[in-house]
Amino acid sequence: MPLTNFGSILKFAEDLETQDLAFYEAAADNPACAPHKDLLQQFAADLKKNQKLIRRIRRENVTEMILEPVQGLTRSEFTLDFDPDRGLDPAGVLDQARARENRAERYYLKAAEQIKSQPEVARGLKQIAKKRSAHLKQLHEID
Repeated sequence: MPLTNFGSILKFAEDLETQDLAFYEAAADNPACAPHKDLLQQFAADLKKNQKLIRRIRRENVTEMILEPVQGLTRSEFTLDFDPDRGLDPAGVLDQARARENRAERYYLKAAEQIKSQPEVARGLKQIAKKRSAHLKQLHEID
């Protein structure tokens, strides 16, 4: 399904953060992932902050929602399957986390490019992409 306007871009961003938050909370609660629990909890806390930022951007820019159409973004290119009840070993959790962070970083950078005519919104999305990039770097440092 295409993301064709400001509202759909931010709604998908909020959905993405919610899904990834559920993943990190489930992973942090997984006893097998105890060695990475602090990192997973920190990522979850960061995603809660991202949700707040996305909601603030939406509220403060509500008048811009119906303006410029967006082309070239689809949900399908940024969708990952996740079963929160499926138990993953620590290596699987880290692989899944890397995939999620990579996907989120790509989404936010592409979305920011698509709505660059709204600099404040684009700046907020780039800020989230930067956080996700930092997460990805931390995950790659783990052996």
